Amino acid sequence: MVHRSARVAAAVLTGALVAFGPAVAAGVAAPPAVGDVLTIDRSLHLVGAPNARDLGGYRAADGRTVRTGIAFRTDQLDNLTPADLAELTRLGVREVDDLRTVYERALGPDRVPVGARANWYDMIGAAPLPELMSTLAGGNDLYRAFITAPGANQAVAGVLRDIAESGAEPGPVLFHCTAGKDRTGWTAAVLLTVLGVDRATVTEDYLLSNNYRAAAAGDPVGGVRQEWLDAAFDQVARSYGSFDRYVSEGLGLSSAEVDTLKQRMLS
Repeated sequence: MVHRSARVAAAVLTGALVAFGPAVAAGVAAPPAVGDVLTIDRSLHLVGAPNARDLGGYRAADGRTVRTGIAFRTDQLDNLTPADLAELTRLGVREVDDLRTVYERALGPDRVPVGARANWYDMIGAAPLPELMSTLAGGNDLYRAFITAPGANQAVAGVLRDIAESGAEPGPVLFHCTAGKDRTGWTAAVLLTVLGVDRATVTEDYLLSNNYRAAAAGDPVGGVRQEWLDAAFDQVARSYGSFDRYVSEGLGLSSAEVDTLKQRMLS
């Protein structure tokens, strides 16, 4: 059993590495195109959050399209410039959902746009120590913990519920972790899959973090790998038997909540 003080020290170290470790230079003008997913300009063009982008524009299996201006996925918001904050305010962001641990939040507090409500859904902080330490570099074990760690399913469900409920108080929901690629990447993958976007497109959206973060090939800190996302989907199948059961039993979303989410996000 890991002593609490050792766990806290390791978690603080992890948070420090995540907050102040390798990062993409601010103000990357435009990432190179990947596949067919950049048919629209997804970037929010935030200098202090280069991985910030809109999840809209994808086609669902039923022929409808994911609406733009409803759900934004980003990296952490502590480096936002005044112009970045003004842009998020202009876009009408109403909810900011933070998936980071308490240590990451302490090291890099969010700068929240005017009028937005901040929510905290710690996705990995209660995970076993090895997975917690892997937060910086990703990996299959981390992605499996997105399904199995205490509190992980509740965090993903919290974001999806905020998006579903945003129709009552219109305005985009912005969700993020630190780099906007792992915890945020899985949450985005779940959202798009619930909406009926095919797996290949979901994977391409996930891999776009490599471009927006200008990650070198094979860089586990700056980038993401398809095998990691595949590990998460595999864990869903192992733990719940199917994605639909993961949504209903793991995330605890009712069919009515899923319908509301689709009504909000699809046109």
